[in-house]
Amino acid sequence: MLLPHGAETFEVLLRQTGERFVCRLGETVLQGMTRLGRKGIPVGCVGGGCGVCRIRIASGVYRRQSPMSREFISSEDECQGIVLACCVSPCSDLAVEVLGKMGRALQAGSAAAKEPSGLFDYLSEKRHGCNAD
Repeated sequence: MLLPHGAETFEVLLRQTGERFVCRLGETVLQGMTRLGRKGIPVGCVGGGCGVCRIRIASGVYRRQSPMSREFISSEDECQGIVLACCVSPCSDLAVEVLGKMGRALQAGSAAAKEPSGLFDYLSEKRHGCNAD
């Protein structure tokens, strides 16, 4: 069931398919994704230890809710917006790209979505203190 987009929710765009879903405040991207009724982001251990749900945050602000295994997400990855969907929650609307095999399958299955201008604000200085140059 999709939630209405409002003050306590954030919209997440899957760039490969153009699909959008809503996350509640404090909910992980993966939890919000499950309401789509399809598996756009693969589900693994749901605890940050397996690396199956790797995504790249293309735009928007997020916060890390739980630790991510450094075996799958390095600190350099994290500074580039590569995270595990089970470990991050949006602080604004997000645009994300699913990585790995599922990401390639999504890309092959549909045309890449274009972001409406002005919908997403990329705020790199707000990302865990990482500086994007």
